[in-house]
Amino acid sequence: MAVAMVVLAVGQGRALEYTNPIIHADYSDPDACRWGEAYYMTASSFNCAPGLPILKSEDLVNWQIVNYALDAVPPLDYYDAAPRHGKGVWAPSIREHDGEMYIYWGDPDFGIYMVKTADPEGQWEEPVLVVPGRGMIDPCPLWDDDGRVWLVNGWAGSRAGFNSVLTMRELSADGTRAISQPVMVYDGNDGVNHTVEGPKLYKRGGYYYIFAPAGGVATGWQLAMRSKDILGPYESKIVMAQGDSPINGPHQGAWVETEQGEDWFIHFQDKGAYGRVLHLQPMAWHDGWPVIGIDADGDGCGEPVTKHAFPTLPKAQKQQKVNIIDNFDTPRLGLDWEWHANYHQEYGFPTPMGFFRLYSHQLSPDFVNMWEVPNMLLQKYPAEKFTATAKVKMGAKGDDSGSRAGLISMGWDYCALVLEKDGEDFAIKRITCVDAEQGNPERVETIATLPASRIYEAGAQPNYERDLWLRMDVRPGAIAQFSYSTDGKKFIPAGEPFQARAGKWIGAKVGLVATSPQGCPKAWLDIDQFTLQERQ
Repeated sequence: MAVAMVVLAVGQGRALEYTNPIIHADYSDPDACRWGEAYYMTASSFNCAPGLPILKSEDLVNWQIVNYALDAVPPLDYYDAAPRHGKGVWAPSIREHDGEMYIYWGDPDFGIYMVKTADPEGQWEEPVLVVPGRGMIDPCPLWDDDGRVWLVNGWAGSRAGFNSVLTMRELSADGTRAISQPVMVYDGNDGVNHTVEGPKLYKRGGYYYIFAPAGGVATGWQLAMRSKDILGPYESKIVMAQGDSPINGPHQGAWVETEQGEDWFIHFQDKGAYGRVLHLQPMAWHDGWPVIGIDADGDGCGEPVTKHAFPTLPKAQKQQKVNIIDNFDTPRLGLDWEWHANYHQEYGFPTPMGFFRLYSHQLSPDFVNMWEVPNMLLQKYPAEKFTATAKVKMGAKGDDSGSRAGLISMGWDYCALVLEKDGEDFAIKRITCVDAEQGNPERVETIATLPASRIYEAGAQPNYERDLWLRMDVRPGAIAQFSYSTDGKKFIPAGEPFQARAGKWIGAKVGLVATSPQGCPKAWLDIDQFTLQERQ
């Protein structure tokens, strides 16, 4: 079970304040809403499964993952087959309506989906394809005062052939199907607010508002648009930009109003290999327009803050540091883990015996690199500086030479430190690949060779096992140093530091992988413990 331990971030006797980012992990395209006294958030999960993470907070600063809304990415016949990098769940919106929680998201290849529940921490219903088709992304619903339901969305140029426009359509009363054709309500192809996407739809004081980023993920700004009519025309205004702050983007997010009447905005910042990390900004209303961040010069456009006083909420607690310890002591996989594709039972199993069993994926005869390996069990990079340590035991049959299993940092470039079955021994190998999506070959370096820890009879062939500790230390800039240990105390560096790199629309991830040459019996990796510890 994964346990997050709290480290106090602000000294005794000082005002309670937080430091951005509030989550230094890849929760791209966040959206949040209030449910009673708690706040729930979701984010893009793309091809990873389970999908649509559900995070909960009682103070808008400290968030804990409590569930997933999708057990598997639909349609299953497509996302079961292989890792579909960069596809799947794009930019969801989460809303409470009439005692139920709804999430809408766009799959640019299949359409706009919706899933809902009466308990965000319980079972979610089966997803519904609300609007089939290609190119539609970033949907957000609004239940209007007259009972009508509206949906705004953006468009992906890679599928639709155009982008930087927002369209609105009406949905059925139950929100499960479109009942009108789309109307273009904003055109960002004006030479100013290009790359408009990620719209969030709200209503306040007689105005309909669309919050949306423009200008691109790494270099853009936040727009607000308003109209007295849901179908426009909308006037627009830039309400937050990077300015003199170190926070680039700043990109799409969510307006949240607390029970105490405070306004806050959660958004992401693209941080390269770390992915899209989350920031919390104060927000105020002036002359019917939102101002996000701090507006020092009074021009109506705020700049992001790096530090700020906490929201005024009764259950606020000091900001946490990351210390995840997973001992695999329950027969359920911890919520911090995701697969790189929809889960198949032959990937492996949790156990009640204090370990997770990961089975090897059999490689095709034309294998080049691990870009298409689906059984990677991964977690997000959780902090700028952290240490990931895995206590593992690899097992393989007598004639299973060439099978590999170990620790990996996965992205467009990847690096893995693995055990490889080599006759009666196990070789420690460091595997790197640059531009894996382009089909580049791996570079393999032998670090050391170790004898088996145990050999025992198991049917027609004996089983060979080797215990080892594998570690990855990450320093600022996402520079990763791999090392190994035979006793869990003294760690020996394995090769040069590795420059981690993001994956396709996701940040770099760290976790476990196991593979075997085609025709070999499946090897396995028993994971006894996995820790992610943020360093000062």
